[in-house]
Amino acid sequence: MSSPDSDSAATTAATATRGRAVTVRDVSFRYDSGVTALESISLNVPHGSRLGILGPNGGGKSTLLKLILGLIRPTRGRVEVLGLPPRLATRSRRVGYLPQRLHAAWNAPLNVRQVVAMTAALDVAPWRALPPEVQGRIDDLLDLVGMAHLARRPIGELSGGQQQRAFIARALVSRPRLLLLDEPTVGIDQAGQAQFARLLETIHRELDLTILIVSHDLRAIAAGCDDIAVLSRTLHYHASPEGLTPEVLAEVFHHDIAAFAHLRHGGQGHENHDEGGDGDRPATGNGEDRAP
Repeated sequence: MSSPDSDSAATTAATATRGRAVTVRDVSFRYDSGVTALESISLNVPHGSRLGILGPNGGGKSTLLKLILGLIRPTRGRVEVLGLPPRLATRSRRVGYLPQRLHAAWNAPLNVRQVVAMTAALDVAPWRALPPEVQGRIDDLLDLVGMAHLARRPIGELSGGQQQRAFIARALVSRPRLLLLDEPTVGIDQAGQAQFARLLETIHRELDLTILIVSHDLRAIAAGCDDIAVLSRTLHYHASPEGLTPEVLAEVFHHDIAAFAHLRHGGQGHENHDEGGDGDRPATGNGEDRAP
């Protein structure tokens, strides 16, 4: 039988984490090769917030993402996702995940609606049709991400930005409470990144999600995030974008400081009147795709 003191401690801990979507407590991770990817990371992500995780390649961003997804376990410390162990939160479909784009993997003869339905179909026997409620949810998500008019278009014929919209809808179809995005704007031009930020703002507002964006590009996350965490093995900064200084960035990596200063003062980048960018040009993975 547990003591009153232990019951009180458990209740206090549960209350402390109730308002957090992700809790990372003094986490370190070392690979079998002996390389330390993360060292003494502590991070709290409130429910309903939008956090951008910024850092150089090799700085530990992908390792932290794997820890949150439950794909690996920390060498030291503890990670909780929605009050659960990460692996359990992911298996229960409470976490939506958009990995880095791989255009070549989507040459299969599937249309947009079929791709979005793939996640929902995991919960249905192969010989059964998707329930009407799930069909309606797919339609609503396609409308939310602006892809309803292309629902019957083969996924391989879409531009890179259009594919991203379809894949976001796919990540949302299981009704997750946490959405993780790994380098979502790679290959998308500056105007496209601004449009992508507006899309995430709409998703955040309509679905009341917690959103984590991992990127090495400040432009990709500064405009659409409430807080930014700067990561390069250790946590160098975790607060609002307005407080992030060029000195912090210089400490972590040589970044486009001029671009950062432009964003801080409300700039939207170069004017681009072809902002829609959702034409029928198939994605090739080369050069810059237009806006999602």
